[in-house]
Amino acid sequence: MTTMTPSEAIRAVPLFRGMTDRSIDAIAELARPTSFAAGSTLTQEGEPGESFVVLTSGTATVDQGGRTIRTLGPGDFLGEIALIDGGPRTATVTAQSAIEAIVIDRAGFGRLMNDFPIVRLDLVSALTQRLCDRAPDPTD
Repeated sequence: MTTMTPSEAIRAVPLFRGMTDRSIDAIAELARPTSFAAGSTLTQEGEPGESFVVLTSGTATVDQGGRTIRTLGPGDFLGEIALIDGGPRTATVTAQSAIEAIVIDRAGFGRLMNDFPIVRLDLVSALTQRLCDRAPDPTD
């Protein structure tokens, strides 16, 4: 199996779709490729958050309050909430299979938000969708 360069991995992520080569290279400068073994904890609910993670391969489950709320796969991301609001992690994310990911630390995430408004907008849209998905049915 060939390993993708950070720029190739970033280009494959829907969040960064449509960005110029220059923007992709700038984001690659902020990111570090990381691997997680199956069974590894990527984030722990209640712990401080210091990184933004984008899966490029593999799957993970997201558990909140001991209940699985979704499964993540390639192109999905996590960790943005704690970086945006400064609070603790809102969920535990566990690798269900071996994972390859792009990880951006807190400082890099700040630069990503400041330098790439389209990414900021896409993150807000994704967060809004997550909230809508979790909202109680108005007929309940």
